[in-house]
Amino acid sequence: MSFVKETVSSAKVIASLIPVVFRAVASRPSEDEVDNIGLRLAGTAARYPDKTAVIFEGESISWGELDRRASQVAHFLHDRGVEPGDCVSLLMENRIEFLALFFGIVRAGAIASLINTNLRGLQLVHCITTTRAKTLIFGGELTEAVAEVKGDCNLTEAEDFLWVADGDSGIQPNWAVNFDALVKGSDPMPENVVPATIRKDPAIYIFTSGTTGLPKASIQKHNRLISGMDAGSNIGIKIVADDCIHICLPLYHATGLMVGFGPALHAGATVFLRRKFSASHFLEDVREHGCNTFLYIGELCRYLLAQPEKPDDSDNPLVKMTGNGLRPDIWMTFKNRFGIERIVEFYGASEGNTGFINLFNRDCTVGTTIIPPSLIEYDVGSDTIVRDAAGWCKRVAKGEPGLLLGPITAASEFEGYTDKEATEKKILRNVFKEGDAYFNTGDLVKAVDAGFAFGMKHYQFVDRVGDTFRWKGENCSTNEVGEIINQHSSVQICNVYGVEIAGTDGRAGMAAIVLHEGQAFDSEAMSVLIVRDLASYARPIFLRILQELPLTGTFKLQKGDLREAAYHPDKCSDEVYVLKPGRDRYEMLDEVYYEQIISGQAGY
Repeated sequence: MSFVKETVSSAKVIASLIPVVFRAVASRPSEDEVDNIGLRLAGTAARYPDKTAVIFEGESISWGELDRRASQVAHFLHDRGVEPGDCVSLLMENRIEFLALFFGIVRAGAIASLINTNLRGLQLVHCITTTRAKTLIFGGELTEAVAEVKGDCNLTEAEDFLWVADGDSGIQPNWAVNFDALVKGSDPMPENVVPATIRKDPAIYIFTSGTTGLPKASIQKHNRLISGMDAGSNIGIKIVADDCIHICLPLYHATGLMVGFGPALHAGATVFLRRKFSASHFLEDVREHGCNTFLYIGELCRYLLAQPEKPDDSDNPLVKMTGNGLRPDIWMTFKNRFGIERIVEFYGASEGNTGFINLFNRDCTVGTTIIPPSLIEYDVGSDTIVRDAAGWCKRVAKGEPGLLLGPITAASEFEGYTDKEATEKKILRNVFKEGDAYFNTGDLVKAVDAGFAFGMKHYQFVDRVGDTFRWKGENCSTNEVGEIINQHSSVQICNVYGVEIAGTDGRAGMAAIVLHEGQAFDSEAMSVLIVRDLASYARPIFLRILQELPLTGTFKLQKGDLREAAYHPDKCSDEVYVLKPGRDRYEMLDEVYYEQIISGQAGY
């Protein structure tokens, strides 16, 4: 009987998708068509001028008012000399002003460079300068971070730094322009002045920590944003105008902006926006505001499960959720405890050309895809791709995890980064035949049996490989972290890698450090450097002090043995230091705290 029900259910899903897919293929727009994310906001505002668009910290704004504010921003930037194709950096926490500014920037024809609010020091400077930003708009809540680096940003003080107050708090610095005061007096941008931005024009830069170096600016065209939000609304989470989606993920990230807000914009739904996630207030928020949709990453789900369980946890308006990183070990527990009917898990990098989506509501899977990916053999121990005697990559056996590659074709472009060299490093060539090219995701994925779904393969995310670890929902470049630590005068060399911590998702950063001869480890000085120059999620949780680093036969840093030993005292006799939750100084890892970590009680 269950087989029959499942067959009928899958048939209904596919039947509902056929007309949507047919329309998308039959009316596929040209990339040269005048269409952009700014016009989409104007369209939604025209359909729902008085409907609530965003609720945030006791304030709300309608779609019509959000569109008007964005038009004022666009007009102001235009009058200040911002031209189509220019880059404007935006550094701000989640709030209504972020959205008005973002849409205003793109309506002016400029590219919005969205910067991670956790970045400090060298990383922050790099993100502002690498895109040749013409100006920086920043929130008052981040004044201190900008003040520390403003002299290195290639911008003019009292002219190119535009300050946006955060409520009634904070004082405008004398080296920045009061953006609020000037924009409020600006008229909306006249229609005949709005640039005719087309779908293939760049819309935003989203920074990603790849496998090497500092953050890279991935290019996101209007076409990609529009297609993503249309698909998310029509065939993904299926948001409609009456829905309310809970978004607490940062809007500077592709998931928050493109997967969460995009479909809401397409449908004219309401967004309940939080500045930051709160596990203790989550159910209170969704009940108060009638949120029936939740945008998640796996870590948030784990934090919610860690809250004291109550008999009425499932008594809430939530019925569907979309996001990524919900691991199989907690999937059903979360779904049952909070009464979720539909989980649209997805997989995909913001700059990638391949991805999966769980359209059929299958449990414990990232879903399926239209364009078949390639999974190739990867030797995790030696951190290398396996090739046969002829030099070709080898496809994995059925059910085995493999390195996920996305074929680069006319139908699945890899738009890359602003840095051409970085773009080329993500392309794997001559994979199965001479001249072919694939986007290297850097992820291990495997095909799984997800039940009856018309023979379509489903997949599960397994892990990251190479020089990246994932912590607190962020991908972290080990080389980027290592370059910061190597700046300390006492450090000869360090090797950064990811290690597991009980009760958490992803991998926590760990750095094995070799000091210069005669140098002693200075925990205080090292803590100051790491806390100052690395985002909180990128800071290594553990530091291991070694006499020398193990190397491979080709003299590359060997991570395999270090990952295996991690911070476990029975596998490494070296000094290990730990950065405890909420602290800003490394402490020696002792037996008592080690036991807390192993038991999952350390609070990470």
